Amino acid sequence: MTGTDPRAGLAARQAELVATLVAGGPPPAGFAAGPLAATRAALRRKRAGEVARHWPLLAAGLGTAWPATFADWAAERPTAGSLRDGWDLARALRERDALPPAGAEELAVREAGLRYDGRRAPRPRRLPAVARAGGAVAVQIAGRVRLVRPAARPPAHVGGPEPDAAGSATWISD
Repeated sequence: MTGTDPRAGLAARQAELVATLVAGGPPPAGFAAGPLAATRAALRRKRAGEVARHWPLLAAGLGTAWPATFADWAAERPTAGSLRDGWDLARALRERDALPPAGAEELAVREAGLRYDGRRAPRPRRLPAVARAGGAVAVQIAGRVRLVRPAARPPAHVGGPEPDAAGSATWISD
């Protein structure tokens, strides 16, 4: 058989298109920029929804800022899966001191119960563990995780407590 395999060229073009859509790669030759941008935005919204299902308190804690926060963070990152994407985003927000209290509690609980190094899939912890995030403290003993201290909330308003976007002031006692 002589010549190049046409499937190899097709595979390379498909990989280039996927990199454009999900990892911020340059647009491949022959594609219109407008439809590519619309498809990229739609895929990012879908991805944000999937991450919000795995990290509901993080998404709710960010409230109306969730879509933009996630889109900005995910713009140049290919997905590692919804659980890991949310975990990586929560850690990035914690490093910038932008993690909402409900998200801090969710991150502390996850880190107490699972071991995640940022490269491989999370695995259950075998030994007791303590995790902290944004003032929240969670412990894991014998496979059970408990939030022992919730994250600090902003001071209450004069007319009464104002819950964060997750409404956690109504279900977490400080």
